[in-house]
Amino acid sequence: GKGIQHLNLAFAYGDGREKSCELTAEAVSDLLYGLKIDGYFTFNLETIRVLNDEVGGVEVTVEDKSLAEHNPDFVLGETMVLKGSQAETYIRYRDTSQYRTALTRLERQKGYMKAYIGTAKQKYREDDQLIVRLVDDVEQYTITNMAKDQYMDMGLAVLNSPQVMEAEDFITVPGEVKETDLYEEYYPDKVELKKLVVEMFYKEIK
Repeated sequence: GKGIQHLNLAFAYGDGREKSCELTAEAVSDLLYGLKIDGYFTFNLETIRVLNDEVGGVEVTVEDKSLAEHNPDFVLGETMVLKGSQAETYIRYRDTSQYRTALTRLERQKGYMKAYIGTAKQKYREDDQLIVRLVDDVEQYTITNMAKDQYMDMGLAVLNSPQVMEAEDFITVPGEVKETDLYEEYYPDKVELKKLVVEMFYKEIK
C-alpha cells in the first residue's frame, strides 16, 4: 500500500539495493505527478569521503553555528579544506533539537556541491584521468540501473561545462515546514509544485 510518509523511507522499505532504489524512484515519480524517472544512481556514505578526497579536499566557509558547536574541527566564520570524515560531517550534521535545521543543512549542502564541482573542474583541467578515477573509486559502493558509459558521459558533461554553478541552479520543492510531536516535516505546496514540474519537464504542443 501507499501512504503519506517521509520520502526517504521509501528506500528503507526495500532490500537496501535495487528494490530500495526502485521504490524510491516510484515515490519521487508520485511526488512529481507521474514524471518518469529515467535512471537511479545510489551509493553509500563511504563514497562522500572517497569523492571528496579524490579531488584533494573541498574548500568551504563555516557559516552554521550549530555545526561549529558540535565539532571543534569547524570554526564559525573560518574557511577550511574538508578532508576525510569532515566532508560527511559537514554534509550530514544537523541539530535535531532546533527548528528548521534541515533547511539550514540543505543550504550547507548546496554550498558544498557548488564548491565540489568547481574544485573537480579545476582538477580535471590539470588531469583528464580524474573522471576515470572518480568512477572507478565509487563503483564498489554503487547501485544503479544505468550503464557505465551513461554516468561517465554525465560526469564528463559537468566537468567540461564552461558554466559556473550558482544558487539559482538549485531548485527546492515549494512547500512549508511543520513541526510535529516527533519530527520536523516538510510538506510540498502541490499547486506550486505542479506548476514547477510542468514548466521544467513539459513543452506546450501548438
